Amino acid sequence: MPMQTFDLIINGGGMVGLALAGALKGSGLRIAIIEGGVPEQTLGPVADNRVSALSLASQQLLRRIGAWQGIEARRLQPYTRMEVWEQDSFGRIQFDAAPLRQPALGHIVENRVIQLALLEALEGAAGVTLVTPARATSLQVGESGAVLQLEDGRALAAKLVVAADGAHSWLRRQADIPLTSWDYGHHALVATVQTKDPHGGVARQIFTPDGPLAFLPLWDEHTCSIVWSLPPARADALTQCDEADFNRRLTVAFDGRLGLCQVLGARSAIPLTARFARDFARERLALIGDAAHTIHPLAGQGVNLGLLDVAALAEQILSVQRAGGDIGRLESLRPFERARKAEAAKMLAAMEGLKRLFAGRHPLKKLVRGVGLLVTDLAVPIKERFILAAMGVEALPPTFTNEKN
Repeated sequence: MPMQTFDLIINGGGMVGLALAGALKGSGLRIAIIEGGVPEQTLGPVADNRVSALSLASQQLLRRIGAWQGIEARRLQPYTRMEVWEQDSFGRIQFDAAPLRQPALGHIVENRVIQLALLEALEGAAGVTLVTPARATSLQVGESGAVLQLEDGRALAAKLVVAADGAHSWLRRQADIPLTSWDYGHHALVATVQTKDPHGGVARQIFTPDGPLAFLPLWDEHTCSIVWSLPPARADALTQCDEADFNRRLTVAFDGRLGLCQVLGARSAIPLTARFARDFARERLALIGDAAHTIHPLAGQGVNLGLLDVAALAEQILSVQRAGGDIGRLESLRPFERARKAEAAKMLAAMEGLKRLFAGRHPLKKLVRGVGLLVTDLAVPIKERFILAAMGVEALPPTFTNEKN
């Protein structure tokens, strides 16, 4: 079977891998995306459990590559405010889009909706080949390129191979890139719930003694996606208990803020682990998204961090291409690696700091947390600076900063 040759191979056709292909379409580069299977097109009446809180920067990137229109045509929910408070404490803080002159702070979108919109944006794109269903079985890296062997016997060659294949990245393991990781000691219980009171387009998060609980508004005003960080045994128990018991415990844990909650569909618990690859780039190889780093979901920045990886890598590849360089050389990938490793390290440290700050029930610690939240809420410039950083626009490279339809 003859070898197929490309400029770039992306291993993984999830949100991050497809976004990279979208960011590079029309560049003249020959791109292959290897993916095990495409998602089901038909969306059910109940939202999928896996959702993302997309920042303004992610929205701008997705619009530039033609995917935001497909998201809008399916379903999404903007949120104009965020409310954060601690259970049994006076501490609380609120963020609002209006003072920032923004229509929304972000959007809650199902991961499958994002993936479908990206696939749609890539349909018919010159130079982009989706290889599916397919799975790579071996990687060989040489001086002038890399070769991936597939299960069906095909061989694909490229100047650069990108690992966009998730937290348990096969490519990262094949390249023998060391990984620093630690268990957060929590599972994320995810589910879709119906609430008695409307959410009003507000994202809410309460810090409980067990861990943070987020209610993320969905397109139906009485429906939210929840992410509840819990000790493993408690997460397993709440996943398996009967619905009436779960509804009661969830409503109490959320301080009854939206009235009685009723779970819709399945509940699942996902172990939470922090990961940080020692190298984000090697000769002929780059890591993006969860293949390079995973963080605690309490600030909802995981997918946004991955999409900023996409923007940074695409910007660097286009720059090298314009200069007539080799996009797969390690020296060509160094600027991307330096920038994204620094940003991911800062985000990991911030999430770890927040997790530790809100852990524990000691009265003095609760007092410090309460005062800190209140002071920050009153300090408008600090609060606005914090939310602007979360929107991520300042971290978006120039190529993707200005939106176009």
